[in-house]
Amino acid sequence: MQIIRRNFVLKLLALAIAIVGWAYFRFATNPVISARFDQQLSVPIVAANLADGYVAHFPEKEAVVTIATKRGAPPVKPDEIKAVLDLSNRTTGVYNIPLQLVAPTLVVQSLSPASVSLTIERIESRAFPLAVHYRGQRPSGAVVGSVTMQPATVTVHGPTGALGQISTVRVDVPIPGAPGTFDEMVRPRAVDSFGQEIPGLDVTPDLVRVQIQFVPGTGTKGR
Repeated sequence: MQIIRRNFVLKLLALAIAIVGWAYFRFATNPVISARFDQQLSVPIVAANLADGYVAHFPEKEAVVTIATKRGAPPVKPDEIKAVLDLSNRTTGVYNIPLQLVAPTLVVQSLSPASVSLTIERIESRAFPLAVHYRGQRPSGAVVGSVTMQPATVTVHGPTGALGQISTVRVDVPIPGAPGTFDEMVRPRAVDSFGQEIPGLDVTPDLVRVQIQFVPGTGTKGR
């Protein structure tokens, strides 16, 4: 008993220090236990390495990434991570491409979606003659006497699928309330069979000069 009682306080202190030291090296260096929380980020999905003359269509625009953040480490910023679709050596077709994360060294808990379904189309150019589409109620006392468009043909540039939807490329001209001359620069529009403008197409030139002479008449419809 005398041996146990001798320097009892010092021995107890040494034991406490040993326990604290063991706990530090056991838990502080363990990356799983030291993780304090999971950080969830929304990052943009980008296509990379697609050959010139092609375009990729995919509905998902963002990916959700969950990462393990270590204790004491600053939170990861969304602009430090990219979700990339590698489209190397891909041409026209339908694909399912796995997402690749480009980011600092991270412990990724989850990635959604893990892959993206997409369609690749070729970009083409086609020439179309211009048509005039009259808007409004035509007065009975005016008819179209002459129509001049400069140029009369335009070039439409875009994906093959969108080009195939074109019913006509037209300029919209309002009907005047009385005979007169219309002379303006008008933007041509590529429309489908329902008269709706088709998105994703470029028309060149983007403005054409339209000259129309509305003359007195008996209500006979002109062009």
